[in-house]
Order: sequence, then C-alpha cells, then structure tokens
Amino acid sequence: MAMPFLLRVELPDVPGSLGRLASAIGEAGGDIEAIEIVEKNKAEGLAVDDVLLETSPGTMPDSIVSACNELDGVQVVWISRYAAGGNLFLDLEAVEDLTENAHEALDRLVDVLPLTFRADWAIRVHRVKGIARATDGSPENVPFIELDRPERIDVEGEDENMFAGARIDGNEIVIIGRRGGPDFLDSELARLGHLASLATSIARS
Repeated sequence: MAMPFLLRVELPDVPGSLGRLASAIGEAGGDIEAIEIVEKNKAEGLAVDDVLLETSPGTMPDSIVSACNELDGVQVVWISRYAAGGNLFLDLEAVEDLTENAHEALDRLVDVLPLTFRADWAIRVHRVKGIARATDGSPENVPFIELDRPERIDVEGEDENMFAGARIDGNEIVIIGRRGGPDFLDSELARLGHLASLATSIARS
C-alpha cells in the first residue's frame, strides 16, 4: 500500500534543480503528487519547496531522503507522514473559502490554516473569553498572547512542537502548531499574517 509523505527540501534556485530532484525521488521509489514553493532566498540563490509524494510498497522514506541529499546543493529539511487523501491547500484556495463563507470568515480561517500550512492544529483565542475556535488536536489551554506582528511563539516546556501566531485584532489572535517541526519560515509568518488580516476584513465587510 502506498504511503503519503510530505517532504520539505532546500535546493538551488536554478533551472533544472526541480527536475533533478523529481528524478531522484522517482528513482528512490517515490511518486510526486504535488510541489509547492514555500520560500525563495534570492541572496543565497536557494528555494524551499514542499513535496507531497507517495512511496511504493517496500520503499523506506530514508532512501528518498538519502537520494535527495546526494544531489549537489540539496538538503532535506524535514519529512513526515501526511494525512491520507491530503493535498497542498494553496493560499488562493484558502482565500476563496474565506470569501465564500464571509459570515463565518474567522471560524473558517482557523479551519483552513492547518491545511494551508501543513500544521497539526489551529486555534483562535480571545483576550477575555479564551478559546473561540479550535481544530481537532489543539491544546486545551492556550493563553492570549500580545502580538504586534506574525511571529514564532516559544512555549515553556515545548521543545518538540513549533508554534506561530498572528494578530486578528486587539482582542483576538490565531495560533497554529506543528508537532516535531519543521519550524515556521519567515515567508510562512508573512502569509499567516496576510490571511489573518484578510479574514478580519472579510468578516467586517
């Protein structure tokens, strides 16, 4: 039975890099379903891509990681099992969802964020009322945090999990979390802030 995995990989941002990566994954027993560019670092000439793939029966993810890392300038950042039937939920799809459900845009924001960012959960917290909306698997006790801008959040005693948050307004924030990584990139923080701002504008319109 094929197993779905999500691979985050850093590679040179030059023509042909993606083709070499795809070939290496295929030769190692992986079948690519989708690729999304997560971040581009023009100063260093690097790109970070998320690759949704399935492995052939008997193929170990370690063999795919090794095949990728053997390519010049390529480094696997993270690989993890991915939810069966999962897909890369692009920002445009998230925006369409928020627009189509304008009367509940802030709730829908929480619902789509785990898909959009390949996070494990999302939660909206009110300064006074506490948790306003949460997806399955969210922590039960998440305090309100003052956020002026989207940022990574350090939680005491949480060394394995990664958190990022954004301000909705003066009284509400949204937080997303990943178990075991990878850490949230600057480009992801910017996207999180943009979607939070957009959802707020749609909800008020």
